[in-house]
Amino acid sequence: MGAGAQMGEATGCGGRGGPTCGAAQDTLSGILNVDKPRGMTSHDVVNAVRKIAGTRRVGHAGTLDPMATGVLLVCVGQATRIAEYLMNSRKTYVAEVAFGQTTTTYDADGDVVEERPVAHLTAEALQAALATFVGPIRQRAPAFSAVKQAGEPLYRRARRGESVEPPVRDVHIFRAAMVRWEPPVATVEVECSPGTYIRSLAHDWGQLVGAGAHLKSLRRVASGRFSVEDAVPLARLQEAAADGDWARFLIPMDEALLDMPALILTDEQAEALGHGRPVDAGAGADGQVARGYTLAGDFVALVCYNAAAGRWLPVKVFGGR
Repeated sequence: MGAGAQMGEATGCGGRGGPTCGAAQDTLSGILNVDKPRGMTSHDVVNAVRKIAGTRRVGHAGTLDPMATGVLLVCVGQATRIAEYLMNSRKTYVAEVAFGQTTTTYDADGDVVEERPVAHLTAEALQAALATFVGPIRQRAPAFSAVKQAGEPLYRRARRGESVEPPVRDVHIFRAAMVRWEPPVATVEVECSPGTYIRSLAHDWGQLVGAGAHLKSLRRVASGRFSVEDAVPLARLQEAAADGDWARFLIPMDEALLDMPALILTDEQAEALGHGRPVDAGAGADGQVARGYTLAGDFVALVCYNAAAGRWLPVKVFGGR
């Protein structure tokens, strides 16, 4: 569950992999807002969608731990090429934090490391301590996490009993509020940058108040503009697939990028972008990324304005024009 710009703030004309042209468009492309069930890994959900869609061209845009539920954006077909923009959006969570116990994994799935009394804790003291995490902070990832060192996830080394020194990251907590205190469990709502570990937040919060804590449950209720209220449970998606009707849950990929400005292209400009050539389609802010549409309304490219050249450069070009 790294800090980055929001989708509407995307800048920079490099683009991972540079200008690319899509081949013929997949029969079905789009985004699925899946309500991930507890106990499944994010990759388990991807594999399930691969079976449903009949293609291996499926990926997710932001890992959820197995114990977590809620919004998991799954990209199908050409939508896999915009996953990086989905990953850069803010995330919102509802979490239950249990005080009085620390665990090896910082959540309820780990072994208990230490137990401490919680009788001294009050709602006021907990909220005051939680407020100190709001803003830009330095956060250490859990030892049991998918963060890689030397090309290997930390959790594999931790499971082997090796000494692990997780990296410290710059993350941003935009909002953190305790909405319920039923000792020893606090329920909190957190809005944060991508790459923020709510497990680490729970652990650090417990250390700050001197009682220790771990994450009891976690639900991602929003990822960018996508809300859990609009998410489809995986079981329902599988039922729809059995009826041959799963594609109705696909969201057009440009709907995920509506915070970016739209640029209307002539057929000649769309063709030029498809061949990796920049186009003159009006001015923009230097480094600004925009959605490119044909006069017929087809979403065909992501483009980036280069002020020095006075041109829009292709970042992602999609097939099927």
